[in-house]
Amino acid sequence: MRDIKLFNSLGNKMETFHPIKEGEVSFYVCGPTVYNDPHIGNFRPVIVFDAWRRLFLRLGYKVTFVSNYTDVDDKIINRAKELGISESELTNSVIKSFAGLVDAVGSMQPDITPRPTVYMDEMITYIGDLVDNGTAYKADNGDVYFKVESVEGYGELSGNTPEALNAGARIEVKDGKKSPLDFALWKKTEEGIKWNTPWSAGRPGWHTECCVMINSIFKDQGGLIDIHGGGFDLKFPHHENEIAQSKAHNHNHLANYWIHNGFINIDNEKMSKSLGNVILAKDVVAQYGGMPFRLMVLNTHYRAPLTFTDKTIVEAQTNYAKILNALKTVEIKLQLHDINPLECKGDEENEFFDALCDDLNTPNAISVLYAEIKAMNQLLRTKDIDYGALSLSYGRIRDYLDTLGIGIKPVVLQGEDKALYIAYDEAKKNKDFATSDQIRQQLIDRGLF
Repeated sequence: MRDIKLFNSLGNKMETFHPIKEGEVSFYVCGPTVYNDPHIGNFRPVIVFDAWRRLFLRLGYKVTFVSNYTDVDDKIINRAKELGISESELTNSVIKSFAGLVDAVGSMQPDITPRPTVYMDEMITYIGDLVDNGTAYKADNGDVYFKVESVEGYGELSGNTPEALNAGARIEVKDGKKSPLDFALWKKTEEGIKWNTPWSAGRPGWHTECCVMINSIFKDQGGLIDIHGGGFDLKFPHHENEIAQSKAHNHNHLANYWIHNGFINIDNEKMSKSLGNVILAKDVVAQYGGMPFRLMVLNTHYRAPLTFTDKTIVEAQTNYAKILNALKTVEIKLQLHDINPLECKGDEENEFFDALCDDLNTPNAISVLYAEIKAMNQLLRTKDIDYGALSLSYGRIRDYLDTLGIGIKPVVLQGEDKALYIAYDEAKKNKDFATSDQIRQQLIDRGLF
């Protein structure tokens, strides 16, 4: 297999990927808290980590891809109350919509989509283990907190040190919480869904959910996975706190490689509710299409900030249409010469895969894609077309698009379609322009011209 270089946030350096199990990849990406319609920022990791997943699959790895739906949270409780429905009704509805958008942007559904409500027994046991080994404690108010000072190296993922965090802490220590850095593993709650425990009736803290689900799903690996992914905003405190718990419970860093994607900005400003510039994913998909949005996202390196503007999304829409038209023309040409486009194959040893294996450099990979499309178009313009070369070029492009997850539905000619093309070419050859124009319109009506 090819070497894959990736930027590991744990250590802030490029590393060569080495899996825990030869030929396999265990992958976990933090999913959404399902209380409302997702915005486009929620879908950058959906697209980015799907591209990572597709690369590993293309190179022959067996990938177990897990992404959770957080279905218990204060936001869910409050939103369900506002709507006058149960929390499960709300979360099931949002999950259904989210999954539909995952399809729309060309991403594969996760192999496993765990929900905290399903893993509650495991969470209570996990928290109990931390209390028993002295790295967590029950507070006076019934909450359970993780004792940050109990693990060495806290802050190694984000670069925050306990000393610096304590110096700037403004959190009042009360209700039995021993340090402003300590974070909740269990929260006593008065309303909404709750579970009974030795500490109180309540629900788990957000930082604990992913740890427990990873520990449960990948128990045969000691709760250690290859790659943990998510947005840059999760680096601290969420992922930092996950590592702390895993070190206390399993004596590992939860994942060997931590990958974080950058933010999506709107017209060079941070997207936020306070600025009123939040754009919903469903609106972008409805107006511009899921594939153009995916192309726009992948045209920026995943670790860099991505700016969403009318210009960038329209440009992506235009480029996607050009890709469609270029492939359609070639698909028709190949089939008219009895070549099945779906049997055309590319090759792995080229600059496209060099780019993707270098920390998923999708902008460079897309540049190779466009160069190949240009070369394919040049082949079409030659007097005597080399159909062997055309087939290879087409196969490469389809391979590139499949690896990027940019969906293209191939044109399939029926017998009548071929007869029309033959008649069209014959009419043009005989300069019977009235007939050729008439046939051309028929082909246009069929979406074949």
